[in-house]
Amino acid sequence: MSKTIVAPSVLSADFGNLQRDIELLNSSEAEWIHIDVMDGVFVPNISFGIPVMKTVGKHSTKFNDVHLMIVQPEKYVQQFRDAGAHLITVHYEAVVHLDSAIHLIKSTGAKVGVALNPATPVSVLKDVIQLLDLVLIMSVNPGFGGQKFIPYATRKVAEAKALILGSGSSAKIEVDGGVSIQNAKELVDAGADVLVAGNAVFGSANPLQMIIEIKNASTK
Repeated sequence: MSKTIVAPSVLSADFGNLQRDIELLNSSEAEWIHIDVMDGVFVPNISFGIPVMKTVGKHSTKFNDVHLMIVQPEKYVQQFRDAGAHLITVHYEAVVHLDSAIHLIKSTGAKVGVALNPATPVSVLKDVIQLLDLVLIMSVNPGFGGQKFIPYATRKVAEAKALILGSGSSAKIEVDGGVSIQNAKELVDAGADVLVAGNAVFGSANPLQMIIEIKNASTK
C-alpha cells in the first residue's frame, strides 16, 4: 500500500504566529502544506491572498499545495506560482475554459489539480483526467473550516479512482473537508492518496502527533 500523504491546512493555523506554525509543519511528518485561498465570491468567506502565500512560500520546506477557491483563478496563477506554489488546484465550477486553465498552470511549471464541489459528478473530468496531477474531492461545501464530513464523498473518491485507472492517468486523489482519524481509512481504502486536515491538526493538543495518528489510522 502506498504511503498516505497528510496535508495540514494553514486555514486553521494561528495567523498571528503563521511563521511559527509553518515551521511546526516543517518539523512534522506531513509531506504537503495545504493553502486554501478564498475570495468571498466563489465561496462565502475570505481567507488570504498573495501576501500570505509569500510568507508560506518563504518559510515552508514542504510541498506547497495551493487550492484556489476563487473566480477567474487564471488571473492569479502566475502570482501564486511565483509566491511558492508547487501545485495549483482550481475548481471545475469556477473556470469557464477548463482545458485552457489546466495548460496555463502547466506552463508555469506547477503541477495542476481540479477540485469538485460535493454535488459535482466525477464524470465531468473524463476528458481532461490525463492532463491532471490531482483530483480534489471536496467532502464539505467549500468556504469554511470545521464542517462535518459529507459521507457520499467516499463514493466519489472510488469513482475518481476508477476514472484514473481506466484512463491511465497518474493523478493523485486528494480529499478536503472534515477529514479525521475516524474516516481516514475509509477514504484511503476508496482510493485517496492525500488527506487535507485543518482543525483535526491545529485543533489538537499535539499537532505533530495528530499528523502521525492520521497517517497510522489511514493504513490500519
